[in-house]
Amino acid sequence: MQFRSIIRIVGLLLALFSVTMLAPALVALIYRDGAGVPFVTTFLVLLFCGGVCWFPNRQHKQELKSRDGFLIVVLFWTVLGSAGSLPFLIADNPSVSVPDAFFESFSALTTTGATVIVGLDELPKAILFYRQLLQWFGGMGIIVLAVAILPILGIGGMQLYRAEIPGPVKDSKMTPRIAETAKALWYIYLSLTIACALAFWLAGMTPFDAISHSFSTIAIGGFSTHDASMGYFDSYAINMITVVFLLISACNYSLHFAAFASGGVHPKYYWKDPEFRAFLFIQALLLLVCFLILLNHHSYDTVYDAFDQALFQTVSISTTAGFTTTGFSDWPLFLPVLLLFSSFIGGCAGSTGGGMKVIRILLLTLQGARELKRLVHPRAVYTIKLGGTALPQRVVDAVWGFFSAYALVFVVCMLALIATGMDELSAFSAVAATLNNLGPGLGEVALHFGDVNDKAKWVLVVSMLFGRLEIFTLLILLTPTFWRS
Repeated sequence: MQFRSIIRIVGLLLALFSVTMLAPALVALIYRDGAGVPFVTTFLVLLFCGGVCWFPNRQHKQELKSRDGFLIVVLFWTVLGSAGSLPFLIADNPSVSVPDAFFESFSALTTTGATVIVGLDELPKAILFYRQLLQWFGGMGIIVLAVAILPILGIGGMQLYRAEIPGPVKDSKMTPRIAETAKALWYIYLSLTIACALAFWLAGMTPFDAISHSFSTIAIGGFSTHDASMGYFDSYAINMITVVFLLISACNYSLHFAAFASGGVHPKYYWKDPEFRAFLFIQALLLLVCFLILLNHHSYDTVYDAFDQALFQTVSISTTAGFTTTGFSDWPLFLPVLLLFSSFIGGCAGSTGGGMKVIRILLLTLQGARELKRLVHPRAVYTIKLGGTALPQRVVDAVWGFFSAYALVFVVCMLALIATGMDELSAFSAVAATLNNLGPGLGEVALHFGDVNDKAKWVLVVSMLFGRLEIFTLLILLTPTFWRS
């Protein structure tokens, strides 16, 4: 294990992260809300800490192995989430406890979107902008950004990239060089953010709200600058824009790259992908079920209102964004539970969405169908094909392993929450909301997590990390084999 090289890299990345504190400080200056001091202070502290880690180890530039990459990713997300809590701790408004500050920071960075802060409409603009900015960086992964713009790291970036990017098959790259791949991802990510912000602005949002909500929409985060979330704007146009960009962001970014690299957006690149087709089918099915049940219960005055709310909430919850326009927990009980379970599927692999990813659910379904065929024809040989290509058995095994680990982590976290005194429904939905990086839950956590006890918040922080790092990246550090030289 190249410990000194790892410390050097974490120091550099921490110094890089410190620069992001200048953006909310600038917002504080523009709006004169007096909230700039915490960010300037945090900038100096993080820059100093990054320098302390980097300077003594600056000459250590050995090539990293795979396990070094896993350790760096886990270390940096843990350090970054902790460092991100400093502005919340220093600021006078909001006044939060240590567990609350860490919870809010990790929730933003992991794009979970669960908040412990109420009264968002009265908060300084700088604090609001900072929450959104954290989500935006967390959406694609700041380590991918670092690999793209910091070639001075002196490492083979593939180790970091493979540990960071979600999905069952991580060996494929869109371009030959990993740095070029990371740049391509960020160009697409930035372009979508700008397009989303312009659309929100044209639909009636203020420039501040448009930029802030574009950050959390493209990151599929779910944080808002208002307590009422997207319901604050009460606009059909804004709802539709949100839905469109959430669906785009929940798609595999390699599909976006293939479409744009060909000289224009060609639907064939999307439709040829079996995961994309499965994703659209799931969205359409959920929308149909929600729409028909809302009509049957006469939940809204008009058919159009019912369709608008069903479409928005279906896409928002199933892609793990967690935006709300209404108290969806007040819908007929079947619907909130259905949507909560849909968040376990989440977005496509290689997207900014959470959950287990559509591709894994598709592979599990195909594997189940294969086992049924084997029961009928025990001697027949069946292969699992995806897009006409037979998948190696190791991929199928890896998906089953992930599913087992996911279920184990879920059960352990849920039992831990119940042990802290949380009721069963709240515990189940809280773990679902954090492990899937969703945000809102049911019961005690339907609106916010401010009333959750401090011990439970620490458990949920760990759950967020497991969800953001795709279980294995964090779980592998707990095995004795990993630490053997």
